[in-house]
Amino acid sequence: MKTTVDILCIGSVLWDVIGRSENAMRQGSDMPGRITRLPGGVALNIGMALARFGLTPALLSAVGRDAEGDELIAACTLRGLITDYVYRSDDLPTDRYMAVEGSNGLIAAIADAHSLEAAGDKILRPLEDGSLPAPYEGAVALDGNLTVELLARMAQSPLLAKADLRVAPASPGKALRLTPFLKAGRGTLYVNLEEAGLLCQTSFDDSSTAARALLARGALRAVVTDGGNPATVGEKDEITTLTPPKVHVARVTGAGDTFMAAHVAAELGGAVAQTALKTALDAAALYVSGETKI
Repeated sequence: MKTTVDILCIGSVLWDVIGRSENAMRQGSDMPGRITRLPGGVALNIGMALARFGLTPALLSAVGRDAEGDELIAACTLRGLITDYVYRSDDLPTDRYMAVEGSNGLIAAIADAHSLEAAGDKILRPLEDGSLPAPYEGAVALDGNLTVELLARMAQSPLLAKADLRVAPASPGKALRLTPFLKAGRGTLYVNLEEAGLLCQTSFDDSSTAARALLARGALRAVVTDGGNPATVGEKDEITTLTPPKVHVARVTGAGDTFMAAHVAAELGGAVAQTALKTALDAAALYVSGETKI
């Protein structure tokens, strides 16, 4: 297997347990469907998608030395990800995520990333002990499942001062964890319309307005999605907005991660703003339609 790292994926690596029904659901619904367990977590989802786009990602995360952890590491390796730098804990169990989806989208989800949070800066040891070059000068995909304290340190850390940071909040409930990157003017922020509103302490009707507001609050770059509505990439002196393809929605968990990975891969390959955004929207559309293999 190729051992040269193309991008670091820092954050949650866990098992996704997803219940899906082909029927529309609401709170309290009890419907027939399928329950699956798959490798997941924002950092891992992004890493797996990047691998599908021909890149070799390395994971920086925490995974338990339990049976579930061993199985997860093997699954990551099988999918072309470098796991040599993952912190393996003897005391912490492997994290999990559980979600219920209907034909009308995500109904509810719980992310149990307590082991990742407890591991804290131990996941960064490969950057500190010389296992990986530091300051790291390549691309880094970073997710908001880390603690606020650790994210704040990473926004200012000399270990990542020269890195091309790509940051996602993981969920609206963790959107405010990205505030240190706004204050530091670091990285490209990947958020949906709700997350953009939380970061700006308001609400938005469209992605273009949201992207401009994030830039005004200090973001270096902002990529804002809004489901099937137009998405926007905003940076100094350039705003790019495109409408995603219309598709039948078969699944939603992991769609944002696929979008982000496709966008990062396109830009690392030299694509201009409009081409990279179109590539990402097309990839996400294929994913939610169920046509892309996990």
